Amino acid sequence: MKELELKYGCNPNQKPAAIYMEDGAELPLTVLNGKPGYINFMDALNSWQLVKALKKATGLPAAASFKHVSPAGAALGLPLTETEQKIYFADGLDTSPIARAYIKARGADRLCSYGDWAALSDVCDEPTARFLAMEVSDGIIAPGYTDEALAILKTKKKGNYNVVQIDPDYEPAPIERRNIYGITFQQGYNSFEINDALLDNIVTRNKQLPQQARHDLLLALLTLKYTQSNSVCYVKDGQTIGVGAGQQSRIHCTRLAGSKADNWMLRQHPKVLGLQFVDGIRRPNRDNAIDVYISDEYEDVLAEGVWQQTFKVKPEVLTQEEKKAWIATMSGVSLGSDAFFPFGDNVERARKSGVAYIAQPGGSIRDDNVIETADKYGMVMSFTGMRLFHH
Repeated sequence: MKELELKYGCNPNQKPAAIYMEDGAELPLTVLNGKPGYINFMDALNSWQLVKALKKATGLPAAASFKHVSPAGAALGLPLTETEQKIYFADGLDTSPIARAYIKARGADRLCSYGDWAALSDVCDEPTARFLAMEVSDGIIAPGYTDEALAILKTKKKGNYNVVQIDPDYEPAPIERRNIYGITFQQGYNSFEINDALLDNIVTRNKQLPQQARHDLLLALLTLKYTQSNSVCYVKDGQTIGVGAGQQSRIHCTRLAGSKADNWMLRQHPKVLGLQFVDGIRRPNRDNAIDVYISDEYEDVLAEGVWQQTFKVKPEVLTQEEKKAWIATMSGVSLGSDAFFPFGDNVERARKSGVAYIAQPGGSIRDDNVIETADKYGMVMSFTGMRLFHH
């Protein structure tokens, strides 16, 4: 197919809308089910670039969960711990490497992944499709689908779930263009390859960068490459645990992503794992309830007596002291930034969420202060020399 007409653009009033190749060539993708929209395709193509690059950089299956042209989460297909199985609602499920990649990507920020676009680096198999069937999601892009997986996905959303297959060998033109306010912008496609060598310029006194941290930093940097700037990404054990996107201030980015990383950690607190939900509660309602429970407003909810709608037993409050102590146990976290840290305050905030490894471009007039702050906490920091803005 050379052109695919869409219902409308970003908003219902933006018509006509379509996707096509400027040179008149065939589109490198096929819609196998549903009717993806303009934003769906923006999510699909950005997320596909991310998982394809992750697979190339690490050799591992990769998945992403996208919302509004930025990843809510991204992950590699590594084994799930028992705790991860519980907090991602995957306990007892039959999984595969690509299924685990998506489960972890979705689990990074389950609240923000509600109604996401899923992307897989590998063929979608039955275990992945079965997990997706239980989640609220708008669509998926992958290089292929098994017959069993496609049959499952076609039953989702009353048969309207969006399923897109992309040619894994497709490479974009070296020049890309877009129109803004009737004016055409042109730039070279961002083909910069993020690989292990990018982490070799370690500027801190501590230069011990283990292989797992290298993988995590690559995951962080590749996630940032396809995240709306300014952006900061926290990663732990092959999955993002906090992504801060589209902030005007670097420190706000670091705080936003750090707060998401803290929430990811709090979901593993024994009190959270011990919550007793009412029978038949829907997965999104359970996610929302957990988010409220670990928030600062939960004591007010308890006072209002709303807990009976969600829990079998009135939960014991998770106190501020308990939260602080639990988050303080975080360690071995990696952090990437799409542009330099202008002040050491970003490092100070990152430390509070267990960050031990940092990759950022460098180039600030206060690099010395940033390095000094990292050295104060024994962190390892690499200067990549490459900005990763994405707009």
